[in-house]
Amino acid sequence: MDLPETTFLGHSTVRLRMGGRTVLTDPVLTTTIGPLRRTAPTPAPAELADVDLVLISHLHADHLHLGSLRLLPAGTEVVVPAGAVDWLRRRGIARVSELRAGQVRTFGGLRVTGTPADHSGHRWGPRLTHGPQSDAMGHLLEADGLRVYLAGDTGLFPGLDDVAAQGPIDLAAIPVWGWGPSLGPGHLDPAGAAEAVRRLRPRVAVPVHWGTLAVAGVRSVPRIGPRMRELLVRPPHDFADAVAAAGLPVETRVVPPGGSPSETR
Repeated sequence: MDLPETTFLGHSTVRLRMGGRTVLTDPVLTTTIGPLRRTAPTPAPAELADVDLVLISHLHADHLHLGSLRLLPAGTEVVVPAGAVDWLRRRGIARVSELRAGQVRTFGGLRVTGTPADHSGHRWGPRLTHGPQSDAMGHLLEADGLRVYLAGDTGLFPGLDDVAAQGPIDLAAIPVWGWGPSLGPGHLDPAGAAEAVRRLRPRVAVPVHWGTLAVAGVRSVPRIGPRMRELLVRPPHDFADAVAAAGLPVETRVVPPGGSPSETR
């Protein structure tokens, strides 16, 4: 049994076809997101035309991007962490519902379970208290005899073992970096991502959250530009090397934004 039809569209945006639904995670589809500029090709309109379900892991603008949501087909259902529905509706996203960690919802032939994550759930970052707040989360998808784990954005946390205990995982999309020259708390670097894979033991692991976004102009700054250019390329390969060095029985499929791990052999 192989993987569901899957495309890594960049950052944390993954397109999956499961249970008769076309799912998009954390859609970032534009060339500009606040101070960030897209360094990878934008998704083709054909990759968005049949999307009917969006899963949002948390409220940060590089995961919940209002401009990208407005590019999706009318009627697309947007599922956000519990507590964020009213904030989205006030911004014109009409068909929005919620999910919380531990909750299960069914969308046609697709079963979606909310999973915990270790990451700030505040829209504007961990140091602020005003504005929308909801717990960050991941998602476990089940359909067609396959199970897919989408970590969202997270650090290591004990609940990863609980996700693995629910049954074998065929595909895990694991974040391996971010969009800047360093990482704050609540993120996985390549070594941390390899440890997450050790706990999850998926059949196939796909590194995400890399190679897509950078602060405007940072790649030209003399002291940090070279490191930033390297970080747009290197993390998924360091992750794959760490998984291999640990002798884990996991196949790592590194694909660039726009690539399909379900077609990689």
